[in-house]
Amino acid sequence: MFMGEYNHSIDPKGRLIIPSKFREILGDEFVVTKGLDGCLFVFPNDEWQAFEEKLRALPMANKNARKFSRFFMAGATTCELDKQGRILLPSTLREFADLEKDVVLAGLLNRIEIWSKARWNENNTYDDMDDIAEQMMDLGLNI
Repeated sequence: MFMGEYNHSIDPKGRLIIPSKFREILGDEFVVTKGLDGCLFVFPNDEWQAFEEKLRALPMANKNARKFSRFFMAGATTCELDKQGRILLPSTLREFADLEKDVVLAGLLNRIEIWSKARWNENNTYDDMDDIAEQMMDLGLNI
């Protein structure tokens, strides 16, 4: 299970250090793809396989299902850690998530999200947590 928030930098070549606690769970090879809200999603291989199966189950006749699958699959790439615990993020994914230098890696149960620091600060304010908590109760999550 991934949890925690880590601040790191991307070097000029597009390499990013993955925190050691995340590396232990990810293993040697994993998948990075476009994520929701303008970040990147990082999945260990077993979680990626489970996600792929869910995408395969979507009806091809449904236009939104095709678009949803395309969003995640077309940008997906397999990554490996180098000896320093870094990954090389493809330029297309860095551009999508607006990753230039300062980034935040956030552990979220079965995946990691990689955010530009600026976008993280814009999107992750918690002023409305009481309203969100009420909505989560509607989804069956009682705190």
